[in-house]
Amino acid sequence: MNVGIIGVSGYTGLELIKCILANPRLNLTYIAATSSGKINEIFPQLSGVLDMDVQVANAKVASECCDLVFLALPHEKAMEFVPQILNFGAKVVDLSADYRLSCELYEKNYILHKDPANLANAVYGLIEINRERIKSAQLVANPGCYPTCSLLALAPFAGLIDNDFGVMIDAKSGVSGAGKGLKESSQFVAVNENLNAYNPLAHRHQDEIKEQFERQNNSKTDVLFVPNLLAITRGMSASIFVKLRKFFNADEILREFYKDEKFIRIRKNPVRIKDVVGTHFCDICVRQNGDKIWINSAIDNLLRGASSQAMANANLMLGLDESLGLPLIAHGI
Repeated sequence: MNVGIIGVSGYTGLELIKCILANPRLNLTYIAATSSGKINEIFPQLSGVLDMDVQVANAKVASECCDLVFLALPHEKAMEFVPQILNFGAKVVDLSADYRLSCELYEKNYILHKDPANLANAVYGLIEINRERIKSAQLVANPGCYPTCSLLALAPFAGLIDNDFGVMIDAKSGVSGAGKGLKESSQFVAVNENLNAYNPLAHRHQDEIKEQFERQNNSKTDVLFVPNLLAITRGMSASIFVKLRKFFNADEILREFYKDEKFIRIRKNPVRIKDVVGTHFCDICVRQNGDKIWINSAIDNLLRGASSQAMANANLMLGLDESLGLPLIAHGI
């Protein structure tokens, strides 16, 4: 199967290349950005590994040589390409936020949506929840990193929580989550030996988490979300607090829900970012005090929170083994 990447020059573009090259059933036939060049000039670590021209992005050209196209573009840019690529007959996995939210919430958090027809048909690409729908999808909206880390932790408890108490999430992410763009808040001097919250209770991922969990929970639920910038390159962890409607054994519920999921690891002890960085795994731990529980989860924000999740979605959409090309061994020691 032939695949391509539009927006290859960012961090997620590099991680997508790694996953594709590790997938024996995929050929990387097209890579594009806003300007042309050589991929090993953008990413010197690919020298001797991949010698390929980066083209100026063109939806028609991409569709002609690809069965599926990954869009690793900034928010608001992906929806300029999606209608064209779908009309030309290729499938799409979009890593931006352009197709993750309802139209109302998208326009609240971003801009006026230019492609509401395809937005209505996009499948939210959280595999453990939407696996069967993803298999037949033409367009998958790859979830955000914070929502992935949070929703995988919350999913087993949908329908069991006290909605009046709501959901409280304290999450921490490495600096790579801010992307390659130059920002004062992500410069070395600002980040080093530091930890700080940003956009507390107002971050746009709060609405994504709330909307998706309400669909699983089948009821309205208050979600309070506070992201924090952590002085590491990659990886993220979430601490989530909820109250159950009555006493349940939370550990048993968690283990039963994920008993057949090879990329969810249930931990006895609080999770560690270094155990998941460089992998597709999500590690989850739960602790209980009566009817109140603390759920602790960790993922690699660039992989399970972006590129390896996109790879798993693409595998399902193309009728392949879900696990092909997914990294398994953590970088940490």
